Amino acid sequence: MTDLSVFIDESGDFGPYERHTPYYLITLVLHDQAKSISEQIAYLKQHLAETGFPETHNIHSAPLIRREADYASLPMANRRKLFRALFSFVRKSDIRYKTFLFRKKEFDSHDKMVSRISREISGYIKAHLEFFQSFNNVIVYYDNGQKEITNIINAVFNSLIDADIRKAKPSDYCLFQAADMICTLELISKKLNTNCLTRSEQEFFINTRNLKKNYLTPLRKKAI
Repeated sequence: MTDLSVFIDESGDFGPYERHTPYYLITLVLHDQAKSISEQIAYLKQHLAETGFPETHNIHSAPLIRREADYASLPMANRRKLFRALFSFVRKSDIRYKTFLFRKKEFDSHDKMVSRISREISGYIKAHLEFFQSFNNVIVYYDNGQKEITNIINAVFNSLIDADIRKAKPSDYCLFQAADMICTLELISKKLNTNCLTRSEQEFFINTRNLKKNYLTPLRKKAI
């Protein structure tokens, strides 16, 4: 039996366009379960412990960069170390990903945005249908964080590949955290191209060369 895991995460909301949140992103992380990532998971959990977090901690990349929430008292050096540990997990794990980015100002209604997202994901699966159908089972994991995405997942995946769709907690799966990080980095890449990086993002990544060389370029090797 061959199983494909699909972990889904999003960045943004379905509210009206606002200048500080102009984009909506959704990322699919694909993992052939026959290819073990146990060594990479152990590496990540070790770094969590070294930074003072429990092994079950769910790393949130954007707050980590902005020094918010669980990371408010964490020094920059420690935040960068934890970010690099998660990125190393992403880079070394045998996974692939697809990110969809949408400009919210292109949609004059909630329904039109939902419809476009559905079409884009559906089109992607159809274009790679042979790949998805090469597995005995396709298991889709989502935390049901946004009802619109939950509905899209059920409609698209069930109609095209009869997937096994499961609600899951991000803290239970490191690949959820990978999807979250990829959303964050793809958004940062877009902001970099439009000269819209925030001060906290500029400080965290030191300079554009470091951001591109050590994160964005290696990440793109995982894209399909």
